[in-house]
Parts: sequence; structure tokens; C-alpha cells
Amino acid sequence: MSLSAESFAFVADLVRRRSAIQLTPGKEYLVESRLLPLAREAGLDVDGYVAMLRTQPASPAVTDVIEAMTTNETSWFRDGAPYQALRGTELPRIVESRRGVGRLRIWSAACSTGQEPYSLAMCLHEDLPAAMSAEIVATDLSEQVLSRARAGRYSQLEVNRGMPAQMLVQHLRRVGTEWEIAENLRRMISFRAHNLLDTPPPGPYDIVFLRNVLIYFDPPTKRAILDRVLRVLRPDGVLFLGAAETTLGVHDGYERVTIDRTSVYRPAGASAVTPLTGAVPAQRTALPATGTDGLAARTAALGVRPAVAPARTATYPVPLSGGTAR
Repeated sequence: MSLSAESFAFVADLVRRRSAIQLTPGKEYLVESRLLPLAREAGLDVDGYVAMLRTQPASPAVTDVIEAMTTNETSWFRDGAPYQALRGTELPRIVESRRGVGRLRIWSAACSTGQEPYSLAMCLHEDLPAAMSAEIVATDLSEQVLSRARAGRYSQLEVNRGMPAQMLVQHLRRVGTEWEIAENLRRMISFRAHNLLDTPPPGPYDIVFLRNVLIYFDPPTKRAILDRVLRVLRPDGVLFLGAAETTLGVHDGYERVTIDRTSVYRPAGASAVTPLTGAVPAQRTALPATGTDGLAARTAALGVRPAVAPARTATYPVPLSGGTAR
């Protein structure tokens, strides 16, 4: 394989403009390796495929290239601590501020194949009072992963990545060799294509999950995305970022609040206005502390065999450096 400097520069510029993914010099080989399957499918070599893109800027192949520069790796309840903070502190605070009635709106950004929004739906199903309902808007850049998310079906290996056994029994059913999300949870979620560089889906939102995405953007892009999120986040809402991400030094419109082993981000001034201590429902499914619920918890009756697997994340820019993505 041999990707010309001119072809690499064109692809890098295209991907940057469409997704803000940064493909810097030195990543030519990995870029080429991701384009090669597309080129072969089109009956071309990689340089020929790039030449075709130049002459057909509106071709569906452009979307294929953008998706080839992202990866989708995900699991249920990733990291544990953010979901514990949601259920133990932030959700009770917001529910109390709404007096236990009304409709909560949640945005799960860069949702990949759906494990994050479905995890959120399980928490809300268990924790919201009967007088409240919830709507989850789940977005991703990739139409391919959104199609899988909408289907709501997962393999045994995918289910093994962080799903507590009790929630598996309650919220999924076995369909052949796969597991299918319960219809009542699927009705809570609307999946739609969205680029974080664009205007967010219409708000306002009480809760935003934007985890493990910002670390792959440059500072101006991070700032712009955080600004867009702030505009659709309610004044007493909350933003959840990845463990390696922060608004500090990037955007001054947020206040970091430490909750046990994690941090959340509220609009500046919100903590002083809403020092509430809502009651947590008495019966809740305990979440694993690290995003996997312990191998012993999977019972043979359920046919769930323990597996060690990578942790979650949604569609995100690949670092293209041989390191672990997102």
C-alpha cells in the first residue's frame, strides 16, 4: 500500500471539515488501512478511490470515509461511578426541583450502538417517580451504528460487557442467540444522526451525557461543542463527561462538582441555587463500581457466561496512533 501525500492531505482536510477529527502527518498508514476496504469494494486502489472523491464531492462515499475514520466500542454502564452519581445525587436533585412531576429530557451524545442510552433508560425506569416520564434523545455521527441501536439487539459478548444480571432479566429477552431490549425502554429513546459540529437537537435538556469524545478534538472545537451544549442545558441541569475530560480551562460556563469518585458539570451558579437532597427510591439495582458487574453474578440459567472485554464508548475520532481509542 502507498498513499500519496496529496491524497492524505485531501482526506485529512475532508475529515477535519466534516467531523473535526484531526489526522496529522505520520498517520498515513493507518488512514490508508481504513480506506483500503472501501477502495477494494469500489474496484480501485486507495489513491484512485481518493481521486473519485475529489470528482464526486456529493457521493455517499464521503460519508463512508468519515465513518471509516471513527470507531464504535461500547458497553453497559461504563465506569460505574457516573451512573452512581446520576442515581444517587443528580437525578434525585433534579426530580425534587421538578416536584416529582413532569417530563425529564436527556441527551446521549455520540451514543454508538445504543448501550449508553439504554443504560440510562434502565436507571430512569427504576428511579423516576410514577408521576414523571422521560425522553432520551440519542445521537451519533454514524448511520450504521444508529441502525444497530434502533434494532436494540445485542450478542452474548456485547451483553457480557457490563450488564448487571438483574437488569438483564428485567429489561431484555432472549431472541435466538441475541438479547433484545424491552419495548417499554425502546419507546423512551429516539435515535437520530447528529454531528457535534452542528446545532444540537432541540432542547432544553435536564441531563447530557457527552462522554469520552472531547479528548479527541482541539481546544477551539471543544469550546464550541461545550458552548452548544450549554445553550440547550437547563440552568439546573447537569453534564457528564468522560474521566479524562473536563470543562476547566476550556469553558467557564460550567462548575465542576465532585461526587465520590467522579465529577459532574453544572451550569455556573447552579449549585448555589439548587442545594437539594431528594430521596432515592428504596429498591434499585446496584450498579457495578467499574462498569462490569462481577463474573459470579452471571448465572448459568440465563446462559450468560462471564467475559473480560473492553470498556464502553460511542463513536469517536480514532487517535490513529496505535493506542487505545476513547
